[in-house]
Amino acid sequence: MPKILVTHQLPGERIHQLPDHCDMNVWMGPGLLPASGLRDELVGCDGLLCLLTDRIDEALLDANPSLRFIASMSVGVDHIDLAAATARGIPVGNTPGVLVETTADASFALLLAAARRLVEADRFVRGGHWRSENAWSPEFFTGKDVAGATLGIVGLGEVGQAVARRAAGFGMKVIAWNRSPREVPGVEAVELDELMAQSDFVSINVALGEETRNLIDARRLGLMKRDAVLVNTARGGIVDEVALADALSHDRLAAAGLDVFEREPVPEDHPLLSLPNVVATPHIGSATLSTRAKMADMAAQNMLAALSGKQMPNCANPEVYS
Repeated sequence: MPKILVTHQLPGERIHQLPDHCDMNVWMGPGLLPASGLRDELVGCDGLLCLLTDRIDEALLDANPSLRFIASMSVGVDHIDLAAATARGIPVGNTPGVLVETTADASFALLLAAARRLVEADRFVRGGHWRSENAWSPEFFTGKDVAGATLGIVGLGEVGQAVARRAAGFGMKVIAWNRSPREVPGVEAVELDELMAQSDFVSINVALGEETRNLIDARRLGLMKRDAVLVNTARGGIVDEVALADALSHDRLAAAGLDVFEREPVPEDHPLLSLPNVVATPHIGSATLSTRAKMADMAAQNMLAALSGKQMPNCANPEVYS
């Protein structure tokens, strides 16, 4: 029977169907499978079912010539060298569409939390500071209005459009930039620099690629209003984190809500984590029980198709089948 490696215990139902079709080895922990463990456990495997925390590079593929298919429990596949996999005829499955609404919820949650300084206020209460003399002064924990403000969406794909729908409920003016022209009712298309300059809130919802790496750099951050808020639930590499920390720490930007970082887990000494005007979460944009179970089922279905010699229903490099 074909041999596959699953790099973490997964929720859902379809994962339980895999042992009927293969010899399945599941990493049981503790924690995430380290890179050295992935290298060792993958030897001799025909298939790999991985997470976005598993780095699949050309060296790993070269060391495992028996590997014939990869399924990732993720929408993005920037953790996988897709070109190297394609060159070797290895299909790479992903899980698109399933986390759109959940991630849009997370984007708006971060937007609201950063705008109204909810994390700062929570720390203030828990720290026993509410009884201070200025606790009821007019400027006490003043934040930024969301209703009626201008929201700029960078990347008008499915998640970006879902964020726009939520913004409509707050009476926001929505403007957007997309790499290719896209008309969405209620959304005004603008150039990226114009979006950065006009927006009260900027939501990053574009995929990470060579064209979008450091797309939001120091120059574009410098175009933003001083009281603006930046939210990123896409990928950390899209925003220049050093430039963002500099802008936030020198009052050139009001706040940021970040679910993603260029390096994950984010180092404890990262400059963004020391700033009170940053709301940081550990890449939980898709983290609801229902969504994660659906993602696992889609990943398992991709693997089941590959084991049966069929095309994966969701494949990031479908050209391998031609």
